[in-house]
Amino acid sequence: MFEQLQNRFKKIFKVVRGHGKISEGNIEDAIREIRIALLESDVNFKVVNSFINRVKKKSIGSKVFDSVTPGQQFIKLVLDELISFLDAENSDLNVSNKSSSVFVLAGLQGSGKTTTAAKIAGFLKREFNKKTMLIGLDLQRPAATEQLKKLAVNNDLDYYIETDNKDVVSVLNNGLEVAKKENIDITILDTAGRLHIDTDLINELKNIIDISNPSEILYVADGMTGQDAVNSSKIFSESCSITGCIITKLDSDSGGGAALSIKEITGVPIKLITFGEKYLEIEKFNPDRIARRILGLDDVIGFVEQASKVIDKDNIENLESRIKEDKFNFNDFKNQLEQMKNMGNISSLIKYLPNMKNISKINFDEKNLVYTKAIIDSMTKFERENPDVINGSRRKRIANGSGTSMQKVNQLLKQFKQMKIMMKKMKNKQFGKLPF
Repeated sequence: MFEQLQNRFKKIFKVVRGHGKISEGNIEDAIREIRIALLESDVNFKVVNSFINRVKKKSIGSKVFDSVTPGQQFIKLVLDELISFLDAENSDLNVSNKSSSVFVLAGLQGSGKTTTAAKIAGFLKREFNKKTMLIGLDLQRPAATEQLKKLAVNNDLDYYIETDNKDVVSVLNNGLEVAKKENIDITILDTAGRLHIDTDLINELKNIIDISNPSEILYVADGMTGQDAVNSSKIFSESCSITGCIITKLDSDSGGGAALSIKEITGVPIKLITFGEKYLEIEKFNPDRIARRILGLDDVIGFVEQASKVIDKDNIENLESRIKEDKFNFNDFKNQLEQMKNMGNISSLIKYLPNMKNISKINFDEKNLVYTKAIIDSMTKFERENPDVINGSRRKRIANGSGTSMQKVNQLLKQFKQMKIMMKKMKNKQFGKLPF
């Protein structure tokens, strides 16, 4: 997430930290590099100018130059300005405790709207204990309603679709009636998208909004499309009075330009972000945490929150005790892998800690997990509890017993050592330190 920007800012901050004394020239050089980094990441040029001017105004002053650690002070200043830049009022979802609500999702085709609808339903269910229902109103895209049904069934969500009815208003009214009978707290409408914005799309959306009287009209923006997402969100905002944006696909190689531009250009807050296909891969947009990730600084709170979703709370105390006693072994390793598999791979968690480069290269997708479990199961009890005894001959026996190769066994042993390092860092609370 934001890898391109992270790499650029790390280089800029490294140079700034290296100066024993900060001068106006140093500041100008750093600001120029920041401008280039933002523009190359597809941030809107008006947004770049606005942000740069704010940073320049505050940095060319005695607070930075007179600081005992001027390089650190400049980085802190950039962080504070970025947080302020991303922050917005009314950024919380409008979740009523008194009556049922309707959320309308709008956006272009391919933005991940249907997947996002299911993620939001799950998010509301987990975070707010709300009973939700998905209504499929995307009658333009083939198999859209079937996709919604599959997502709902797989994630134990209520849904309403009509496969033979092509009248959006009729499906909407029927769905809302069912939601009322079922005492649904929040109904989420997955509306149709187009390859481009047209009059029919806008009129249909306006009609849905008039009938459903939603508490939220959320524009789903594809984070991979950069300025296209910003431009289309502006049009939707002006036409349909959207109340917030959701940025999807932030796990892609995109520069993150959409995340930095949408709020400033539209004046509409970003309320949620998603970053993958997994059901749990959605989170509230938090300016402080997003700013840290953009600048390549660790987001410890985000790491802990995501880890808590996949790690069994009953095992946390036991794991913590074993880490403190330096007894973390392959039995613990296997247990943690099984709990993390719902996140897809460990990089889903490590993206919150960009400074841990070696750990972020570990990949535990579901296919690799099968091999990993086979290898661990082929170890003796003594070997699982004492990994350091696994020498060449033992590795060969384990490879044969698991039906894998020596290479895969070696890779697993290396990954185990890297995870043990991460666990030790957690034990020593090194994540809590700011890296500047």
